[in-house]
Amino acid sequence: MAVSGTLSTFRLPPLPTIREIIKLFRLQAVKQLSQNFLLDLRLTDKIVRKAGDLTNAYVYEVGPGPGGITRSILNANVTELLVVEKDSRFIPGLQMLSDAAPGKLRIVHGDVLTYKIERAFPESLKRRWEDDPPNVHIIGNLPFSVSTPLIIKWLENVSCKDGPFVYGRTQMTLTFQKEVAERLTASTGSKQRSRLSVMAQYLCNVQHILTIPGRAFVPKPEVDVGVVHFTPLTRPRIEQPFKLVERVVQNAFQFRRKYCYRGLGMLFPEVQRVESTEKLLELADVDPTLRPSQLSVSHFKSLCDVYRKMCDEDPHLFTYNFREELKQNKSKNQERENDKERSRR
Repeated sequence: MAVSGTLSTFRLPPLPTIREIIKLFRLQAVKQLSQNFLLDLRLTDKIVRKAGDLTNAYVYEVGPGPGGITRSILNANVTELLVVEKDSRFIPGLQMLSDAAPGKLRIVHGDVLTYKIERAFPESLKRRWEDDPPNVHIIGNLPFSVSTPLIIKWLENVSCKDGPFVYGRTQMTLTFQKEVAERLTASTGSKQRSRLSVMAQYLCNVQHILTIPGRAFVPKPEVDVGVVHFTPLTRPRIEQPFKLVERVVQNAFQFRRKYCYRGLGMLFPEVQRVESTEKLLELADVDPTLRPSQLSVSHFKSLCDVYRKMCDEDPHLFTYNFREELKQNKSKNQERENDKERSRR
């Protein structure tokens, strides 16, 4: 007689609540590290559901803290969950979860900014970039202090197809201050449009999928929290090196309330600034009187393509730093003033 097979579903056994874990190990959020704990497991379950179907997935959780989201991920029937936690105070509580989920939870005491995730999961998980995303996910309730530098680092990894993206188009589901989440997903022309908007959207499909009120966290942050989902694009909307794109975008948003030519002009040395800025905008077919927030990803593609050609013609251009030139000019002016003062004596 045939027996109908059913998929086995893992569930954690009864455990102390996150609040009890915090009391048991005398854990306190460190304000300087921007730590905020999410204690409501209904909300952590919701975040994990928004990440997609995690059945048999390999998940990399950053900043697990006392383990709220960690529990929800383990209950999503993953094959393996790797957590990287810098703060040693949280390790005993995470170890309790590991004991309750034998073979499923791997704990690394380390820094997410330096941890080599590309060596963490089996080679067999790797997919071609053009294929569907691999069954590898990044999930995390990030401390506000590291969220922006970390997402910039990962976006550069997307561009280079290294780090967490050696497995393919690894999806990310991450928390940010609501204002940062809105910047990441801001459309052209909106007041939240920023450097982050362009850098994220030229490489990924970015969705603000959930907003969590600040009162859900302990201690309560002064802002609400946005959950953002990233899926790397099969082909970036700007096909230039990450550092070049970042340079153009950063300069464009340098003076966000002024016309775009003002910030873009800072790409060029003072002696050629006017002429080179006019050339850049003319060849890129970009209206110099647009504000930075009005520049679309297509505008930036044209600007980056033209700037690349200009850098190829003049290799010193890419290393130019207008702040350094400003500092040198100030130093020269000061020397002249000192010389004048000495000559009067």
